[in-house]
Amino acid sequence: MITRRLQPTLEYLLDNYPVVALLGPRQAGKTTLAQDIADRRPAIYLDLESTAGQAKLGNAELYLAEHQDKLVILDEVQRAPSLFQNLRGLIDQGRRQGLRTGRFLLLGSASIELLQQNSETLAGRISYLELTPFDALELAAGQTESLWLRGGFPDSVLASTETVSQKWRLDFIRTYLERDIPQLGSRIPAEILRRFWSMLAHNQGELLNASKLAASLGVDGKTVARYLDLLVDLLLVRRLKPWHSNNGKRLVKAPKTYVRDSGIAHALLGIGDKEALLGHPVCGRSWEGFVIENCLSVAPPHSEASFYRSSAGAECDLLLTFPDQTTWAIEIKRSLSPSLQKGFYFAQDDIQPAASFLIYPGAETYSIAEGVKAIGLLALLKLIAGKN
Repeated sequence: MITRRLQPTLEYLLDNYPVVALLGPRQAGKTTLAQDIADRRPAIYLDLESTAGQAKLGNAELYLAEHQDKLVILDEVQRAPSLFQNLRGLIDQGRRQGLRTGRFLLLGSASIELLQQNSETLAGRISYLELTPFDALELAAGQTESLWLRGGFPDSVLASTETVSQKWRLDFIRTYLERDIPQLGSRIPAEILRRFWSMLAHNQGELLNASKLAASLGVDGKTVARYLDLLVDLLLVRRLKPWHSNNGKRLVKAPKTYVRDSGIAHALLGIGDKEALLGHPVCGRSWEGFVIENCLSVAPPHSEASFYRSSAGAECDLLLTFPDQTTWAIEIKRSLSPSLQKGFYFAQDDIQPAASFLIYPGAETYSIAEGVKAIGLLALLKLIAGKN
């Protein structure tokens, strides 16, 4: 088993909160991580998608009260929104008996925002943590290019061949469209949602043009917004917001969109190997999305990500604002001899970041301009992780 970088944080939260919610897309490794933790302490595991798991929670309050001396792991908890009210009563009752931490570990395949709609009753009792698919720091240094091509889902990146990896990803997409999304109550036809998801992959890293997407799908703008909200809530698509400030500049207001896992984006585009990827028009923007996801995966909790673009031509791919309110400006290039455009210097003048970097596929770190360092992905990820 590859040790997940998030594991010490998860164990710390379990030792300090009665409830911890571990969120992430399906197949990212949540259950494997939870079962590894269960091997280290008294625990029981319930899959809320299975008939057996649902039957045990027919009288949830009674069943869970019988296991109050154990860590109860509830998988796919978004399937049972009514359960949160029961948890609140059990937690408050346990506190009176001295059971204050490590009561419940909730695993969910939906965003914090979506889960919080159901878990407001647990305010002050719950801590949230997101587990992404593998990032570049969790694998060997020589696997970064393969991670970019295949994406970070364990069964994809660790597959024996490119063919096996691509088939797994295509099956993953089909399962989401035909089973998982309908189970959430969505009535969106699978073929239309697949077309929309594929369009987002073709437009990886571009400003969201809802009217253009709507015209291509034959729907209205509100419907496109609903489709996008669904994929964002399922942690499959990232909506990167534009930077906003009071500097008087006219800034772009539309967000950028990225299919979060590069391997899923490549599967949607029919890209099966590295040669096909390097020759595809989406190559540079795919690398950009891959870098952004890795940076956010290792960033401290509560860090904020945005991009910068003004009508005057100032532009920066990623602005990472840490909890201490310092901001790093990050430009991303898929070139071994990268160079900066004037727009980045204009953005630097507007933002005044604490540090500026240009990420490229090489390994050497060197100054490329005053106050700007060219740096490899792994080296930058280690700097970002050091902010924790």
